Amino acid sequence: MSDRGAADWSTRDPTGGAGRGRRAAGPRRLLGVAAAAAAAAGVAGLAAAWVARDVSAAYGASPEQVRARLPHSPQLRGNVFHNREQTRTLMPETGQSTLRELLFGGQRRKPSGPIPVLAPPAAPARAGLQVTWYGHASALLEIGDRRVLVDPVWSPRCSPSPLAGPRRLHPVPVPLDLLPELDAILISHDHYDHLDMPTVQLLVGTQSAPFVVPLGVGAHLDRWGVPPERIIELDWDGSVELAGGLRLTATPARHFSGRLLTKRNYTLWCSWVVSAPVPGGVTRRVYYTGDTGYFDGYPGIAEAYGPFDATLIQVGAYDARWPEIHMTPEEAVQAHLELRGGLLIPVHWATFVLAFHAWSEPVDRLWQEAKARGVTLAVPRPGERVDVDSPPPVDGWWQAIA
Repeated sequence: MSDRGAADWSTRDPTGGAGRGRRAAGPRRLLGVAAAAAAAAGVAGLAAAWVARDVSAAYGASPEQVRARLPHSPQLRGNVFHNREQTRTLMPETGQSTLRELLFGGQRRKPSGPIPVLAPPAAPARAGLQVTWYGHASALLEIGDRRVLVDPVWSPRCSPSPLAGPRRLHPVPVPLDLLPELDAILISHDHYDHLDMPTVQLLVGTQSAPFVVPLGVGAHLDRWGVPPERIIELDWDGSVELAGGLRLTATPARHFSGRLLTKRNYTLWCSWVVSAPVPGGVTRRVYYTGDTGYFDGYPGIAEAYGPFDATLIQVGAYDARWPEIHMTPEEAVQAHLELRGGLLIPVHWATFVLAFHAWSEPVDRLWQEAKARGVTLAVPRPGERVDVDSPPPVDGWWQAIA
């Protein structure tokens, strides 16, 4: 067939009109198009392979790699960690009700407008006790001139993939490279909304502080390139003292761990006590719950390490289908009282949709319970620094966008 014949045949419009009067591509041009298509497919394949590689890395260390570096622990039985009380991650027969709630629940799980985000003060605090909430469970604790970053997650999604998973509902208040010099970076457990590979890798380059983590989590950090001398792993009731008298103590929580759906509890989870002296010989103390269901250990933690000037308590992502691994707002207030806390600052809400309740429900219920029980409460906007000794009054800022 001649080039002309090929052109006449290939321009025939199957709908009867569109290709008339246009000269179609000859074999060489068709080969060029095919080559371009193949190249595009190759690029797409490379991109997919790149994403798959990053997803695989984000999973962190395998259970076998974790176990190879674990010391003996009372929490470790049969190669997995256990809570001190019986704990179910899901109640029996929740599958159908979960799907029904997901599809037909009707709650407004996202705000109706932009979440107000404040730029944190550029200068670090030098005195007193300050808490800056960055969203979800990420926060900066400043005790005198000591600074501790808690559960930093700066990625657009809390997921192993940049293409899927819960998406951030507000921008981060400050770039990682503009954070003040840190004395420690605390991780409560290895779930994606608390331990984020890209954030960790950026902090390796922008900070020199150690990562202080529960047992096993150090294996993830090691895989991601954190130098061994910057990894400190602790069991429950284990402590480390850093420069300036900064003491970090891992305390129990009631939760679970795992970065793979089929592999759970091969790393430990914990809550944290952070304390340091300030001028005048006074020691200031902060308690952070991590993720947890309510349990009866709070009076004992208060007795051993309290009382606390401030508590950062998980208040969101609760559900009747998993009541033993996430506290309700009312349980958060009860825990705060048992911890002998001063100021309660809610965390683990507003930034990612991780449960079925309405976006504003956690702090609405918390505010009501705190007022009923005489608890001092601060509900900062993302990026807002709270002076624990002079907290701002609760103004209900979230209700305008609920």
